[in-house]
Order: sequence, then C-alpha cells, then structure tokens
Amino acid sequence: MYSSKIDFKQFATYSKPGPRYTSYPTAIEFNENYTLDLYLKDLKEDSSPLSLYVHLPFCRSACYFCGCNVIYTSKEENKAIYLKYLKKELQLLKNAMDTTKPVYQLHFGGGTPTFFNAQELEILIELLKETFPNFDKNAEIACEIDPRFFEESQMKVLKLGGFNRLSFGIQDFNEKVQNAIHRIQSFELVGQSINLARTFGIDSINFDLIYGLPYQSLETFKQTLESCMCLNPDRLAIFNYAHVPWIKKTMRKIDETTLPEPAEKLRILEWTIHYLHRKGYQMIGMDHFAKPEDELFKSIQKGQLQRNFQGYSTRGGTQTIGIGLTSIGGGNQYYAQNYKDLPQYQSALDNHCLPFAKGIQLSFDDRLRKAVIMQLMSNFKLDFNAINTQFNIDFKEYFKSALEELKPLQEEGLVALKESGIQVSQTGALLIRNIAMSFDAYLKKLNTNQKVFSKTI
Repeated sequence: MYSSKIDFKQFATYSKPGPRYTSYPTAIEFNENYTLDLYLKDLKEDSSPLSLYVHLPFCRSACYFCGCNVIYTSKEENKAIYLKYLKKELQLLKNAMDTTKPVYQLHFGGGTPTFFNAQELEILIELLKETFPNFDKNAEIACEIDPRFFEESQMKVLKLGGFNRLSFGIQDFNEKVQNAIHRIQSFELVGQSINLARTFGIDSINFDLIYGLPYQSLETFKQTLESCMCLNPDRLAIFNYAHVPWIKKTMRKIDETTLPEPAEKLRILEWTIHYLHRKGYQMIGMDHFAKPEDELFKSIQKGQLQRNFQGYSTRGGTQTIGIGLTSIGGGNQYYAQNYKDLPQYQSALDNHCLPFAKGIQLSFDDRLRKAVIMQLMSNFKLDFNAINTQFNIDFKEYFKSALEELKPLQEEGLVALKESGIQVSQTGALLIRNIAMSFDAYLKKLNTNQKVFSKTI
C-alpha cells in the first residue's frame, strides 16, 4: 500500500507547528468582536439540522498527555451542580433557537463522561431529549468511555438513551508508557469494558490510540496494536501526540527526552497503516481507520467524509451546538465558544445569559478556504471545478500562491497537481496537515516565535 522505501529522515524535516484543522479558521482566531448578539442571530437563522456536543469536564486525576479542557476533582457534589447549570443552558438555548430541528448527532466528550454515574447520565439524557425532541432515527449518538470508570449501570442507561457508538480511550497498552503518562489500565480491564458494551448490543466501538508518547517505539506500538486486534474494534482513531506544555501544565511532567523522534513517529504511522490494512481496516482521513462495512469507509468512498471538532464524521451540513463549559459550536457562517472558566460559565447562566465567550463570523474567504482545507483533510483530493461552481471563482487564479507552495511537495511525490484538481499521494497522506497549511491565510500572519500549535509530525 505504502512504499517501503520512504526516507523517514527526509520527511521528518516537514515536522513543524501546524493546526489539526478540526475547524477553519482555527480556534486561536476566535475573538470578542463576534458578540453575543451576533451569535444569537446566527444561532436562530441557521436552518441546518443539528449536531450536539456536550462537554463533561471532570476527571478524578490528570493524564499527562491530555490536551482537553478538564477540571480535576473527587467531589461528587460538583457533578450535581454542573448538571443544574447544564439545565439552565439548555433552557436558554430552547428560547434562543429552533430546538425542534432534527438531531443527526449527539456526542458526550470530556473530561471523563463516565465519571458521571448512571443516575447523573440518565438525568442529562432526559434533559437533552426534552430540549431537542426530534432525534433522527439514524442519529449517531456517541459517548467517550474511560475503561477505569465504566459500569453495567452506566451502560444500561446509555443503551436505553439510544447511544449506538462508544469510543474507548486506550492510548497505549505498554506498562512503561502508561506509567509515564499517568494512565494505568490493564488489557484485562479494557477487555471487560468492551465485552460489556458488546453484551448490550453496541456494534460500533472505536479505540483512541496515541503515537509519539514517552518511551514509545515502533516495537512497543506493534504490541499495542496486536493487543487491540484481539478486542476487534470497528474503528480506530490513532492520533499524533500533541506536546504543548506551554498550554497544558500537566504535560510538563513528561520528560521530553523520552519522546520518540519525528522519524520514528513516521515509522510507527507507516507501519500502522500497513498492519491495519492487512487486518481489514482502511485509512480514513489522516488519523482514523475503519472496516469496509463501516459508515466512515462508505462515506470516504463517496467523497462525502466530513471533519469537525470530534474528528471525522459521516454527517455533514449540520449546525453544531456546543453545550457546557468550553464547548465549541458552529454553523454555516460562524463558530462560537463557551467560557473556559467555570465561575464565568456559571455567572453568565446565573444572569440568564448563554455562557458565550467568543467566536468568529466567517467571511467569504474563510468559507472558501474552509471548504478547500476540509476536502483535503477528509478525502485527500480536491476538484477545482466543484469549488469554482460552489464559490464562483477561478481556483487557479485565486489560489495561485498556494499552488506555488505545493510544487516542492509535488516534486517529493506528496501531491499531484493536475489540470482538474489536487490528488494527495499515499505517502502525502502522512503529511496532510502540511499540505493543507498551504491554503491557510491566517498562518501567514502569525508571529513565527509564538508557540501556538503542536508539530505536524
């Protein structure tokens, strides 16, 4: 599938800070010029079906690799208080927008969603379905699972609530790696959690793995993948570890000298693609893998794969409603983010205001570049005529400088610049973030000494 003659040291030179493009513009461009009044207007005027993201921010302890917005606590009462504020937020949303539109997706993220017990999860699900009553019969309803906090009572509530996809945080099975990242969970414990989910009829199970963690090597990651295959996941999301200790203080506990070099990370990724292909999985986008019968694979075959804040999705064209602390939502014309600070989040709701903090209204250029970047990130190809028709432009003229930037990558065999469009090669897929960066207008304005993004490799 991929050339065995890849010069990893050569391609390691492409390792530089860059976005993951779960949005465009990226979240660092969100600002307070986009006001609550503008958000309320966009919230109401977007007629698209809905995708709901609920952020449950609490964790009992820190996983050192984690880049999520979390609150570490062991106090049970904090969860009950948070649910009360989610109820206030949902009521305000009900007054601010049409919540009767069909819901195509619901995702519980965190934090640790399963840190909430069965009764608390049941309360939350009921609140959501009271607010958003029209769930599509084929809606994707997913929850992130920490195997260390997962019991039958929770699984029962999720099943009764219509959840049909579960994503298990595995990261790595190697004991030395687990100790270094402060995330101890045995293969046996994970296996018990998977068996529980299968017993309740969950037939879409995803594993989250991370490469680039301390003490990882190609040999240790091979063992982790082989262990994963024993548990037969339907999908895998295999992420490049984003080491950003200037943003996440817990990452400072990781000894940077133990992190694998970019060339080793590329070897891990290249071997992973080969191995999973032999096991019947297909590469989806830059970091997902799925079985051929999975909806993700069918979606990329049709060129309909979408990318959003939860990764890759089969359901595009939705208005995402971010619910809870720090959640990000977005529609055709905007992105909006809630407060990251819990007291600010609570204060807004106590004052009967949505906990909106900042966002951005998309210009024509933003929407155009977003379409280009997301097509490349999702489907590894781009049709110039499709973009021309959608936006009434001349692609080659509008993106003349970007196409010039891609020429060295074409010489390296990473992309093919054709008369009708762009085709990313199999090797280029390993460096898709670098390719997409050529179309990012905001990168040109960044201070080169400013630490913002993790490295692409």
